[in-house]
Amino acid sequence: MNNATESLSALDPSGRLYNEDLAPAAERKWTSYSFFAVWMSAIHNIGTYTFVAGLFVLGLTGWQVLASVLLGTGILFVGMNWAGKMGQQTGVPFPVMARISFGIWGANIPALVRAVIAICWYGIQTYLASMAVVVLLLRIDPGLRQWQDRSFLGLSVLGWGCFLLLWALQLLVITRGMEAVRRFQDWAGPIVWVVMLAMAAWLFALAGWHIPMDLSVHPLGGAEALNGVLTGAFLLVATYATMLLNYCDFTRFARSARSVVRGNFWGIPVNFAAFAAISITMTVGTVVVFGQAVTDPALILARVPDTFVLVAGALMFIVATIGVNVVLNFVSPAYDLANVWPRRITFRRGGLISAVLALLVMPWNLYSNPVVVNYFLGGLGAFLGPLFGIMAADYYLIRRGHVKVEDLYRSDEAGAFFYRRGINPRAVAVFIPTAAVAAVMALAPALHAVAAFAWPAGLLTAGTAYYLAMRGAQPAGAAAAAPERDLVEAVD
Repeated sequence: MNNATESLSALDPSGRLYNEDLAPAAERKWTSYSFFAVWMSAIHNIGTYTFVAGLFVLGLTGWQVLASVLLGTGILFVGMNWAGKMGQQTGVPFPVMARISFGIWGANIPALVRAVIAICWYGIQTYLASMAVVVLLLRIDPGLRQWQDRSFLGLSVLGWGCFLLLWALQLLVITRGMEAVRRFQDWAGPIVWVVMLAMAAWLFALAGWHIPMDLSVHPLGGAEALNGVLTGAFLLVATYATMLLNYCDFTRFARSARSVVRGNFWGIPVNFAAFAAISITMTVGTVVVFGQAVTDPALILARVPDTFVLVAGALMFIVATIGVNVVLNFVSPAYDLANVWPRRITFRRGGLISAVLALLVMPWNLYSNPVVVNYFLGGLGAFLGPLFGIMAADYYLIRRGHVKVEDLYRSDEAGAFFYRRGINPRAVAVFIPTAAVAAVMALAPALHAVAAFAWPAGLLTAGTAYYLAMRGAQPAGAAAAAPERDLVEAVD
Protein backbone atom coordinates (compact mmCIF):
# COMPACT_ATOMS: atom_id res chain seq x y z
CA MET A 1 0.00 0.00 0.00
CA ASN A 2 1.60 3.33 -1.07
CA ASN A 3 1.51 6.63 0.85
CA ALA A 4 -1.42 8.04 -1.18
CA THR A 5 -3.47 4.93 -0.51
CA GLU A 6 -2.65 5.02 3.19
CA SER A 7 -3.75 8.66 3.46
CA LEU A 8 -7.07 7.93 1.74
CA SER A 9 -7.67 4.92 3.93
CA ALA A 10 -7.01 7.05 7.02
CA LEU A 11 -9.81 9.43 5.98
CA ASP A 12 -12.31 6.56 6.25
CA PRO A 13 -11.59 4.63 9.45
CA SER A 14 -15.12 3.17 9.35
CA GLY A 15 -14.38 1.33 6.10
CA ARG A 16 -17.68 2.54 4.61
CA LEU A 17 -16.18 4.53 1.72
CA TYR A 18 -12.85 3.00 0.79
CA ASN A 19 -11.15 -0.12 -0.43
CA GLU A 20 -8.30 -0.57 -2.90
CA ASP A 21 -10.66 -1.21 -5.83
CA LEU A 22 -12.54 2.06 -5.19
CA ALA A 23 -9.33 4.09 -4.75
CA PRO A 24 -8.00 6.22 -7.63
CA ALA A 25 -6.28 4.00 -10.19
CA ALA A 26 -2.62 3.51 -9.28
CA GLU A 27 -1.60 2.02 -12.64
CA ARG A 28 -2.67 3.46 -15.97
CA LYS A 29 -1.90 1.04 -18.78
CA TRP A 30 -4.90 1.41 -21.08
CA THR A 31 -3.99 2.77 -24.52
CA SER A 32 -6.06 4.02 -27.45
CA TYR A 33 -6.33 0.45 -28.70
CA SER A 34 -7.66 -0.66 -25.30
CA PHE A 35 -10.65 1.69 -25.62
CA PHE A 36 -11.09 0.84 -29.29
CA ALA A 37 -11.23 -2.82 -28.23
CA VAL A 38 -13.77 -2.01 -25.49
CA TRP A 39 -16.08 -0.55 -28.12
CA MET A 40 -15.56 -3.45 -30.49
CA SER A 41 -16.70 -5.78 -27.72
CA ALA A 42 -19.65 -3.53 -26.82
CA ILE A 43 -20.80 -3.21 -30.44
CA HIS A 44 -20.00 -6.58 -32.06
CA ASN A 45 -22.94 -8.58 -30.76
CA ILE A 46 -26.37 -9.94 -31.58
CA GLY A 47 -28.14 -6.94 -30.04
CA THR A 48 -26.44 -4.41 -32.31
CA TYR A 49 -27.13 -6.49 -35.40
CA THR A 50 -30.78 -6.86 -34.40
CA PHE A 51 -31.06 -3.12 -33.69
CA VAL A 52 -29.67 -2.18 -37.11
CA ALA A 53 -31.81 -4.80 -38.85
CA GLY A 54 -34.86 -3.57 -36.94
CA LEU A 55 -34.47 -0.05 -38.40
CA PHE A 56 -34.55 -1.61 -41.86
CA VAL A 57 -37.67 -3.63 -41.02
CA LEU A 58 -39.38 -0.41 -39.83
CA GLY A 59 -39.06 0.96 -43.36
CA LEU A 60 -35.72 2.75 -43.66
CA THR A 61 -33.50 1.97 -46.63
CA GLY A 62 -29.96 0.75 -46.10
CA TRP A 63 -28.56 4.25 -46.72
CA GLN A 64 -31.03 5.80 -44.27
CA VAL A 65 -30.10 3.27 -41.61
CA LEU A 66 -26.45 4.22 -42.04
CA ALA A 67 -27.34 7.92 -41.77
CA SER A 68 -29.23 7.21 -38.54
CA VAL A 69 -26.26 5.27 -37.14
CA LEU A 70 -23.78 8.00 -38.05
CA LEU A 71 -25.90 10.66 -36.35
CA GLY A 72 -26.37 8.53 -33.22
CA THR A 73 -22.69 7.58 -32.97
CA GLY A 74 -21.69 11.22 -33.44
CA ILE A 75 -23.75 12.18 -30.39
CA LEU A 76 -22.45 9.16 -28.49
CA PHE A 77 -18.85 10.05 -29.35
CA VAL A 78 -19.18 13.52 -27.84
CA GLY A 79 -20.91 12.20 -24.72
CA MET A 80 -18.35 9.44 -24.18
CA ASN A 81 -15.52 11.94 -24.43
CA TRP A 82 -17.14 13.95 -21.62
CA ALA A 83 -17.75 10.86 -19.51
CA GLY A 84 -14.31 9.47 -20.25
CA LYS A 85 -12.50 12.65 -19.28
CA MET A 86 -14.15 12.59 -15.85
CA GLY A 87 -12.70 9.16 -15.14
CA GLN A 88 -9.30 9.85 -16.67
CA GLN A 89 -8.79 13.06 -14.66
CA THR A 90 -9.88 11.72 -11.27
CA GLY A 91 -8.96 8.03 -11.61
CA VAL A 92 -12.07 6.94 -9.68
CA PRO A 93 -14.86 4.49 -10.66
CA PHE A 94 -18.48 5.50 -11.26
CA PRO A 95 -19.95 5.08 -7.75
CA VAL A 96 -17.14 7.21 -6.30
CA MET A 97 -17.62 9.77 -9.08
CA ALA A 98 -21.30 9.96 -8.15
CA ARG A 99 -20.31 11.11 -4.65
CA ILE A 100 -19.34 14.49 -6.14
CA SER A 101 -22.91 15.43 -6.98
CA PHE A 102 -25.03 13.10 -4.81
CA GLY A 103 -22.89 13.00 -1.65
CA ILE A 104 -20.85 10.22 -0.08
CA TRP A 105 -23.94 8.19 0.90
CA GLY A 106 -26.33 9.56 -1.72
CA ALA A 107 -24.07 8.10 -4.43
CA ASN A 108 -25.62 4.72 -3.70
CA ILE A 109 -28.81 5.94 -5.41
CA PRO A 110 -27.36 6.15 -8.95
CA ALA A 111 -25.01 3.22 -8.22
CA LEU A 112 -27.81 0.83 -7.27
CA VAL A 113 -30.05 1.98 -10.15
CA ARG A 114 -27.20 1.22 -12.53
CA ALA A 115 -26.45 -2.09 -10.78
CA VAL A 116 -30.03 -3.39 -10.98
CA ILE A 117 -30.25 -2.57 -14.70
CA ALA A 118 -26.87 -4.16 -15.40
CA ILE A 119 -27.55 -7.36 -13.44
CA CYS A 120 -30.91 -7.95 -15.13
CA TRP A 121 -29.53 -7.26 -18.60
CA TYR A 122 -26.46 -9.37 -17.89
CA GLY A 123 -28.75 -12.34 -17.35
CA ILE A 124 -30.98 -11.51 -20.32
CA GLN A 125 -28.03 -11.03 -22.71
CA THR A 126 -26.53 -14.32 -21.56
CA TYR A 127 -29.86 -16.06 -22.09
CA LEU A 128 -30.38 -14.61 -25.60
CA ALA A 129 -26.89 -15.59 -26.70
CA SER A 130 -27.29 -19.06 -25.18
CA MET A 131 -30.46 -19.51 -27.24
CA ALA A 132 -28.51 -18.60 -30.36
CA VAL A 133 -25.96 -21.25 -29.43
CA VAL A 134 -28.82 -23.75 -28.90
CA VAL A 135 -30.09 -23.05 -32.44
CA LEU A 136 -26.66 -23.65 -33.88
CA LEU A 137 -26.05 -26.81 -31.84
CA LEU A 138 -29.36 -28.27 -33.00
CA ARG A 139 -28.38 -27.50 -36.58
CA ILE A 140 -25.02 -29.21 -36.06
CA ASP A 141 -26.44 -32.23 -34.19
CA PRO A 142 -30.23 -32.72 -34.44
CA GLY A 143 -29.90 -35.59 -31.93
CA LEU A 144 -29.65 -32.94 -29.19
CA ARG A 145 -33.38 -32.27 -29.69
CA GLN A 146 -34.22 -34.70 -26.87
CA TRP A 147 -32.53 -32.34 -24.38
CA GLN A 148 -34.42 -29.40 -25.81
CA ASP A 149 -37.76 -31.08 -25.11
CA ARG A 150 -37.04 -31.51 -21.40
CA SER A 151 -37.28 -28.41 -19.19
CA PHE A 152 -36.48 -27.32 -15.65
CA LEU A 153 -37.67 -24.03 -14.08
CA GLY A 154 -38.88 -22.78 -17.44
CA LEU A 155 -35.72 -23.55 -19.43
CA SER A 156 -34.80 -26.65 -21.41
CA VAL A 157 -31.94 -28.88 -20.30
CA LEU A 158 -29.98 -27.93 -23.42
CA GLY A 159 -30.77 -24.27 -22.73
CA TRP A 160 -29.49 -24.65 -19.17
CA GLY A 161 -26.26 -26.16 -20.44
CA CYS A 162 -25.60 -23.34 -22.91
CA PHE A 163 -26.63 -20.66 -20.42
CA LEU A 164 -24.37 -22.00 -17.65
CA LEU A 165 -21.46 -22.33 -20.09
CA LEU A 166 -21.67 -18.66 -21.06
CA TRP A 167 -22.33 -17.65 -17.44
CA ALA A 168 -19.20 -19.46 -16.21
CA LEU A 169 -16.93 -18.18 -18.99
CA GLN A 170 -17.92 -14.58 -18.27
CA LEU A 171 -17.33 -15.10 -14.56
CA LEU A 172 -13.88 -16.47 -15.33
CA VAL A 173 -12.93 -13.19 -17.02
CA ILE A 174 -14.39 -10.71 -14.54
CA THR A 175 -13.15 -12.34 -11.35
CA ARG A 176 -9.57 -11.95 -12.56
CA GLY A 177 -9.82 -8.15 -12.33
CA MET A 178 -9.78 -5.21 -14.72
CA GLU A 179 -6.43 -6.13 -16.26
CA ALA A 180 -7.94 -9.46 -17.35
CA VAL A 181 -10.87 -7.50 -18.80
CA ARG A 182 -8.46 -5.34 -20.80
CA ARG A 183 -6.54 -8.33 -22.14
CA PHE A 184 -9.76 -10.12 -23.11
CA GLN A 185 -11.13 -7.06 -24.93
CA ASP A 186 -7.92 -6.67 -26.90
CA TRP A 187 -8.58 -9.83 -28.92
CA ALA A 188 -12.30 -10.56 -28.48
CA GLY A 189 -13.68 -7.76 -30.67
CA PRO A 190 -11.64 -8.52 -33.80
CA ILE A 191 -12.63 -12.22 -33.69
CA VAL A 192 -16.29 -11.36 -34.24
CA TRP A 193 -15.39 -9.36 -37.35
CA VAL A 194 -13.95 -12.48 -39.01
CA VAL A 195 -17.21 -14.44 -38.83
CA MET A 196 -19.37 -11.41 -39.73
CA LEU A 197 -17.32 -10.72 -42.84
CA ALA A 198 -17.46 -14.39 -43.80
CA MET A 199 -21.26 -14.42 -43.43
CA ALA A 200 -21.56 -11.20 -45.47
CA ALA A 201 -19.39 -12.64 -48.25
CA TRP A 202 -21.52 -15.80 -48.31
CA LEU A 203 -24.73 -13.76 -48.66
CA PHE A 204 -23.14 -11.55 -51.32
CA ALA A 205 -22.26 -14.63 -53.35
CA LEU A 206 -25.80 -16.05 -53.06
CA ALA A 207 -27.22 -12.65 -54.09
CA GLY A 208 -25.11 -12.58 -57.25
CA TRP A 209 -22.78 -9.94 -55.76
CA HIS A 210 -25.49 -7.29 -55.90
CA ILE A 211 -27.34 -6.06 -52.80
CA PRO A 212 -29.51 -2.93 -53.36
CA MET A 213 -28.97 -0.55 -50.43
CA ASP A 214 -31.94 1.58 -51.54
CA LEU A 215 -34.33 -1.34 -50.93
CA SER A 216 -37.07 -0.87 -48.33
CA VAL A 217 -39.61 -3.40 -47.08
CA HIS A 218 -42.03 -0.61 -46.08
CA PRO A 219 -41.13 2.56 -48.04
CA LEU A 220 -41.53 5.73 -45.97
CA GLY A 221 -42.32 9.26 -47.12
CA GLY A 222 -39.93 12.19 -46.66
CA ALA A 223 -41.14 13.31 -43.22
CA GLU A 224 -41.61 9.73 -42.01
CA ALA A 225 -38.13 8.77 -43.19
CA LEU A 226 -36.58 11.80 -41.43
CA ASN A 227 -38.42 10.94 -38.22
CA GLY A 228 -37.25 7.34 -38.56
CA VAL A 229 -33.62 8.44 -38.95
CA LEU A 230 -33.83 10.73 -35.89
CA THR A 231 -35.66 8.12 -33.82
CA GLY A 232 -33.09 5.48 -34.68
CA ALA A 233 -30.23 7.83 -33.79
CA PHE A 234 -31.58 8.61 -30.32
CA LEU A 235 -32.55 5.00 -29.69
CA LEU A 236 -28.94 4.11 -30.41
CA VAL A 237 -27.74 6.70 -27.88
CA ALA A 238 -30.25 5.47 -25.30
CA THR A 239 -29.09 1.87 -25.84
CA TYR A 240 -25.55 2.80 -24.79
CA ALA A 241 -26.60 5.33 -22.12
CA THR A 242 -25.54 2.85 -19.47
CA MET A 243 -21.93 3.20 -20.67
CA LEU A 244 -22.18 7.00 -20.52
CA LEU A 245 -22.92 6.74 -16.84
CA ASN A 246 -20.08 4.43 -15.88
CA TYR A 247 -17.49 4.87 -18.65
CA CYS A 248 -15.14 6.22 -15.98
CA ASP A 249 -14.90 2.62 -14.71
CA PHE A 250 -12.67 2.05 -17.76
CA THR A 251 -11.11 5.44 -18.49
CA ARG A 252 -9.72 5.72 -14.94
CA PHE A 253 -6.99 3.38 -16.23
CA ALA A 254 -6.18 5.52 -19.31
CA ARG A 255 -2.62 6.65 -19.97
CA SER A 256 -3.85 10.04 -21.18
CA ALA A 257 -6.96 11.98 -22.14
CA ARG A 258 -5.79 11.78 -25.76
CA SER A 259 -5.78 7.99 -25.70
CA VAL A 260 -9.45 7.99 -24.60
CA VAL A 261 -10.52 10.36 -27.39
CA ARG A 262 -8.60 8.44 -30.06
CA GLY A 263 -9.95 5.12 -28.86
CA ASN A 264 -13.48 6.54 -28.80
CA PHE A 265 -13.15 7.90 -32.33
CA TRP A 266 -12.06 4.63 -33.89
CA GLY A 267 -14.31 2.57 -31.65
CA ILE A 268 -17.59 4.50 -31.84
CA PRO A 269 -18.31 6.39 -35.11
CA VAL A 270 -15.84 4.51 -37.32
CA ASN A 271 -16.23 0.98 -35.95
CA PHE A 272 -19.99 1.26 -35.34
CA ALA A 273 -20.57 2.57 -38.87
CA ALA A 274 -18.54 -0.30 -40.31
CA PHE A 275 -20.38 -2.91 -38.25
CA ALA A 276 -23.73 -1.31 -39.12
CA ALA A 277 -22.81 -1.35 -42.81
CA ILE A 278 -22.08 -5.09 -42.62
CA SER A 279 -25.26 -5.72 -40.59
CA ILE A 280 -27.59 -3.80 -42.90
CA THR A 281 -25.93 -5.33 -45.96
CA MET A 282 -26.57 -8.79 -44.55
CA THR A 283 -30.17 -7.90 -43.68
CA VAL A 284 -30.87 -6.61 -47.18
CA GLY A 285 -29.09 -9.68 -48.50
CA THR A 286 -31.49 -11.98 -46.63
CA VAL A 287 -34.41 -10.26 -48.38
CA VAL A 288 -32.78 -10.83 -51.75
CA VAL A 289 -31.70 -14.42 -51.02
CA PHE A 290 -34.45 -15.75 -48.72
CA GLY A 291 -37.35 -13.46 -49.60
CA GLN A 292 -37.64 -12.07 -46.06
CA ALA A 293 -35.59 -9.97 -43.66
CA VAL A 294 -33.79 -12.17 -41.12
CA THR A 295 -32.97 -10.01 -38.10
CA ASP A 296 -31.18 -12.68 -36.05
CA PRO A 297 -27.65 -13.59 -37.22
CA ALA A 298 -27.96 -16.99 -35.54
CA LEU A 299 -30.81 -17.86 -37.92
CA ILE A 300 -28.64 -16.83 -40.86
CA LEU A 301 -25.82 -19.05 -39.61
CA ALA A 302 -28.25 -21.92 -39.19
CA ARG A 303 -28.81 -21.85 -42.97
CA VAL A 304 -25.11 -22.25 -43.76
CA PRO A 305 -24.46 -25.82 -45.00
CA ASP A 306 -20.85 -25.94 -43.77
CA THR A 307 -20.49 -27.51 -40.30
CA PHE A 308 -17.14 -25.81 -39.68
CA VAL A 309 -18.73 -22.39 -40.23
CA LEU A 310 -21.54 -23.30 -37.84
CA VAL A 311 -19.05 -24.26 -35.13
CA ALA A 312 -17.12 -21.04 -35.72
CA GLY A 313 -20.39 -19.13 -35.51
CA ALA A 314 -21.28 -20.71 -32.19
CA LEU A 315 -17.88 -19.72 -30.82
CA MET A 316 -18.41 -16.20 -32.15
CA PHE A 317 -21.64 -15.85 -30.23
CA ILE A 318 -19.90 -17.01 -27.06
CA VAL A 319 -17.07 -14.49 -27.49
CA ALA A 320 -19.47 -11.69 -28.47
CA THR A 321 -21.68 -12.30 -25.45
CA ILE A 322 -18.78 -12.32 -23.04
CA GLY A 323 -17.48 -9.11 -24.59
CA VAL A 324 -20.69 -7.09 -24.47
CA ASN A 325 -21.69 -8.34 -21.05
CA VAL A 326 -18.33 -7.61 -19.46
CA VAL A 327 -18.33 -4.08 -20.88
CA LEU A 328 -21.97 -3.07 -20.46
CA ASN A 329 -23.35 -5.24 -17.69
CA PHE A 330 -20.65 -6.69 -15.46
CA VAL A 331 -17.93 -4.18 -14.59
CA SER A 332 -20.38 -1.56 -13.31
CA PRO A 333 -22.32 -3.64 -10.75
CA ALA A 334 -19.03 -5.07 -9.46
CA TYR A 335 -17.96 -1.54 -8.51
CA ASP A 336 -21.49 -0.47 -7.52
CA LEU A 337 -21.91 -3.29 -5.02
CA ALA A 338 -18.40 -2.71 -3.68
CA ASN A 339 -19.44 0.88 -3.01
CA VAL A 340 -22.32 -0.28 -0.80
CA TRP A 341 -20.03 -2.14 1.63
CA PRO A 342 -16.37 -1.51 0.75
CA ARG A 343 -15.01 -3.22 3.86
CA ARG A 344 -16.54 -6.58 2.85
CA ILE A 345 -17.16 -6.35 -0.91
CA THR A 346 -14.23 -6.01 -3.31
CA PHE A 347 -14.50 -5.64 -7.08
CA ARG A 348 -14.18 -9.41 -7.54
CA ARG A 349 -16.73 -10.21 -4.86
CA GLY A 350 -19.08 -7.62 -6.37
CA GLY A 351 -18.71 -9.34 -9.74
CA LEU A 352 -19.42 -12.74 -8.20
CA ILE A 353 -22.53 -11.41 -6.41
CA SER A 354 -23.72 -9.81 -9.67
CA ALA A 355 -23.31 -13.08 -11.57
CA VAL A 356 -25.16 -15.11 -8.94
CA LEU A 357 -28.02 -12.58 -8.84
CA ALA A 358 -28.22 -12.61 -12.65
CA LEU A 359 -28.69 -16.37 -12.45
CA LEU A 360 -31.20 -16.29 -9.58
CA VAL A 361 -33.55 -13.84 -11.35
CA MET A 362 -33.99 -16.50 -14.09
CA PRO A 363 -33.63 -14.04 -16.98
CA TRP A 364 -35.60 -16.20 -19.44
CA ASN A 365 -38.67 -15.49 -17.33
CA LEU A 366 -37.81 -11.78 -17.16
CA TYR A 367 -37.42 -11.59 -20.93
CA SER A 368 -40.70 -13.39 -21.59
CA ASN A 369 -42.58 -10.90 -19.38
CA PRO A 370 -43.23 -7.64 -21.31
CA VAL A 371 -44.18 -5.82 -18.11
CA VAL A 372 -40.77 -6.48 -16.57
CA VAL A 373 -38.74 -5.68 -19.68
CA ASN A 374 -40.71 -2.66 -20.89
CA TYR A 375 -41.90 -1.04 -17.69
CA PHE A 376 -39.45 -2.05 -14.97
CA LEU A 377 -36.18 -2.15 -16.94
CA GLY A 378 -37.41 0.46 -19.43
CA GLY A 379 -38.39 2.80 -16.61
CA LEU A 380 -35.08 2.37 -14.84
CA GLY A 381 -33.28 2.93 -18.15
CA ALA A 382 -35.07 6.25 -18.52
CA PHE A 383 -33.47 7.33 -15.23
CA LEU A 384 -29.98 7.21 -16.75
CA GLY A 385 -30.38 10.44 -18.72
CA PRO A 386 -31.16 12.55 -15.63
CA LEU A 387 -28.40 10.85 -13.64
CA PHE A 388 -25.77 11.63 -16.27
CA GLY A 389 -27.16 15.15 -16.71
CA ILE A 390 -26.70 15.88 -13.00
CA MET A 391 -23.21 14.39 -12.81
CA ALA A 392 -21.98 16.10 -16.00
CA ALA A 393 -23.44 19.48 -15.02
CA ASP A 394 -21.79 19.25 -11.60
CA TYR A 395 -18.40 18.21 -12.93
CA TYR A 396 -18.13 20.50 -15.95
CA LEU A 397 -20.37 23.51 -15.20
CA ILE A 398 -20.25 23.81 -11.42
CA ARG A 399 -16.67 22.65 -10.67
CA ARG A 400 -15.05 23.17 -14.08
CA GLY A 401 -13.34 19.81 -13.73
CA HIS A 402 -11.61 20.60 -10.42
CA VAL A 403 -12.34 18.11 -7.65
CA LYS A 404 -10.61 17.46 -4.32
CA VAL A 405 -10.38 13.70 -4.78
CA GLU A 406 -9.38 12.85 -1.21
CA ASP A 407 -12.66 14.30 0.09
CA LEU A 408 -14.51 11.61 -1.86
CA TYR A 409 -13.26 9.17 0.80
CA ARG A 410 -13.87 11.38 3.83
CA SER A 411 -16.81 10.33 6.01
CA ASP A 412 -16.86 13.15 8.59
CA GLU A 413 -18.87 16.35 8.40
CA ALA A 414 -15.80 18.36 7.44
CA GLY A 415 -15.65 16.46 4.15
CA ALA A 416 -16.60 18.54 1.14
CA PHE A 417 -19.08 15.95 -0.14
CA PHE A 418 -20.82 15.24 3.13
CA TYR A 419 -23.53 17.80 2.20
CA ARG A 420 -26.43 17.06 4.55
CA ARG A 421 -25.86 13.76 6.40
CA GLY A 422 -23.95 12.45 3.40
CA ILE A 423 -26.63 13.25 0.81
CA ASN A 424 -26.94 16.25 -1.50
CA PRO A 425 -30.66 17.14 -1.19
CA ARG A 426 -30.54 19.38 -4.28
CA ALA A 427 -29.36 16.50 -6.48
CA VAL A 428 -32.12 14.23 -5.16
CA ALA A 429 -34.73 16.99 -5.52
CA VAL A 430 -33.74 17.45 -9.18
CA PHE A 431 -33.42 13.75 -9.95
CA ILE A 432 -36.86 12.58 -8.76
CA PRO A 433 -39.09 14.82 -10.94
CA THR A 434 -36.85 14.75 -14.03
CA ALA A 435 -36.54 10.95 -13.83
CA ALA A 436 -40.32 10.69 -13.50
CA VAL A 437 -40.83 12.84 -16.62
CA ALA A 438 -38.28 10.80 -18.58
CA ALA A 439 -39.96 7.54 -17.49
CA VAL A 440 -43.39 8.82 -18.54
CA MET A 441 -42.03 9.85 -21.93
CA ALA A 442 -40.44 6.43 -22.38
CA LEU A 443 -43.37 4.29 -21.22
CA ALA A 444 -46.69 6.12 -21.70
CA PRO A 445 -48.50 4.67 -24.76
CA ALA A 446 -49.87 8.12 -25.65
CA LEU A 447 -46.29 9.43 -25.94
CA HIS A 448 -45.01 6.58 -28.07
CA ALA A 449 -43.96 8.99 -30.84
CA VAL A 450 -41.49 10.76 -28.56
CA ALA A 451 -40.37 7.77 -26.46
CA ALA A 452 -36.99 7.62 -28.22
CA PHE A 453 -36.25 11.16 -27.04
CA ALA A 454 -36.79 10.42 -23.32
CA TRP A 455 -33.06 10.03 -22.68
CA PRO A 456 -31.90 13.40 -24.12
CA ALA A 457 -34.92 15.14 -22.58
CA GLY A 458 -34.05 13.72 -19.17
CA LEU A 459 -30.39 14.66 -19.54
CA LEU A 460 -31.09 18.27 -20.57
CA THR A 461 -33.83 18.96 -18.03
CA ALA A 462 -31.92 17.42 -15.14
CA GLY A 463 -28.62 19.05 -16.10
CA THR A 464 -30.23 22.48 -16.46
CA ALA A 465 -32.27 22.18 -13.26
CA TYR A 466 -29.24 20.99 -11.28
CA TYR A 467 -27.07 23.83 -12.57
CA LEU A 468 -29.69 26.37 -11.57
CA ALA A 469 -30.16 24.74 -8.17
CA MET A 470 -26.42 24.66 -7.43
CA ARG A 471 -25.36 27.90 -9.14
CA GLY A 472 -25.70 29.97 -6.00
CA ALA A 473 -23.95 27.43 -3.79
CA GLN A 474 -20.20 27.31 -3.20
CA PRO A 475 -18.90 24.25 -5.09
CA ALA A 476 -18.00 21.58 -2.58
CA GLY A 477 -14.59 20.01 -2.97
CA ALA A 478 -13.44 22.21 -5.85
CA ALA A 479 -9.67 22.15 -6.05
CA ALA A 480 -6.87 22.48 -8.52
CA ALA A 481 -6.04 19.33 -10.42
CA ALA A 482 -3.58 17.08 -8.63
CA PRO A 483 0.02 17.58 -9.83
CA GLU A 484 0.43 13.89 -10.60
CA ARG A 485 -2.47 14.08 -13.05
CA ASP A 486 -0.47 16.26 -15.40
CA LEU A 487 2.32 13.66 -15.35
CA VAL A 488 -0.15 10.93 -16.25
CA GLU A 489 -1.60 12.93 -19.13
CA ALA A 490 1.89 13.52 -20.53
CA VAL A 491 2.34 9.77 -21.09
CA ASP A 492 0.74 8.13 -24.11
